[in-house]
Amino acid sequence: MNEMPMKRGFQTEAGQTETGQTETGSSKGHPSDAGLPQGHPPVKFGRIGVLLLNLGTPDGTDYWSMRRYLKEFLSDRRVIEVNPLIWWPLLNLVILSRRPFTSGEAYRSIWNKELDESPLRTITRSQSEKLAAAMKRHPRIIVDWAMRYGNPSIKSRLEALQKEGCERILLFPLYPQYSAATTATALDKSFDALKQIRWQPAVRTVPPYHDDPAYIAALATSMRKGLAALDFEPEVVIASFHGLPKEYFDKGDPYHCHCAKTTRLLREALGWPKEKLIMTFQSRFGSAEWLQPYTDPTIAELAQKGVKRLAVITPGFASDCVETLEEIAMEAGETFHENGGEKYALIPCLNDSEEGMALIETIVRRELSGWL
Repeated sequence: MNEMPMKRGFQTEAGQTETGQTETGSSKGHPSDAGLPQGHPPVKFGRIGVLLLNLGTPDGTDYWSMRRYLKEFLSDRRVIEVNPLIWWPLLNLVILSRRPFTSGEAYRSIWNKELDESPLRTITRSQSEKLAAAMKRHPRIIVDWAMRYGNPSIKSRLEALQKEGCERILLFPLYPQYSAATTATALDKSFDALKQIRWQPAVRTVPPYHDDPAYIAALATSMRKGLAALDFEPEVVIASFHGLPKEYFDKGDPYHCHCAKTTRLLREALGWPKEKLIMTFQSRFGSAEWLQPYTDPTIAELAQKGVKRLAVITPGFASDCVETLEEIAMEAGETFHENGGEKYALIPCLNDSEEGMALIETIVRRELSGWL
């Protein structure tokens, strides 16, 4: 009896193709390449990529590493909307001459010396690895991570996923609250990279999850754990979000609304009154008005009014970074104590905690619906 030619198909969870034939993975070819000429190179196919996108990190704390990182960040037109004719000389002749020194000092204070990298890189890598482990029963899925600014670049990881046979990719910007200066620019960079790929994968993007019940529940659980670990009970808790120029809000950016909704829903989940959990905005620079109230003046004012015990959470950050570990844990803590406060603490971000990873997995499984 003549042997029947093997039919090809997409790999299933059990390691079989849809036709029931076992393949060693997606390296043997695409369903459409039956009858390819002898010697045709193998084509990987059938995989699904999940790419976690975070803000970015310098490669080191030295002047030139910081300068490269800051130049990429502050040259982004989504972040800085000032007329380029004004901004270019200011950035290149003034800011990049001075700021790498002060930013390098801030990063050195929180640097992961064991791995010689920023905590943001350490945590984002761990999130990727833990998500991959949680999705391991789906062998078609490849999980990776990238940074909008710095390394690993979005372009390099998208190319790597495509070469591994990912015909479908889920882009996951790790920003619960949408802003053009965060979510949009990460996706812009992804689409710019995709424009250079000849055989493009199908792409989905994770929407903002500022009011997702799973996100609010994860925040509430993390908050309770963080407070239980303190040796004091705070009189007030501040939810500090990264700042944004008010002009961007006036142009229609929904970020402020998303932050306010997150704060309200978290307050309701905890059963707290409005004055117990308040919202502020940090990390502003320049002379323009930013979203208010500002975090530092609010902390100083609370201490001056007699608040002795204060905790801060940063729900807009998926991972602890220089803005949380240096700006909030250190600088803001000093402000509180200098103005009469006694007990102060930063509640960690969700990071790669049990509740943080359960949230990421929940969102990924939902957004992959129909692909698995």
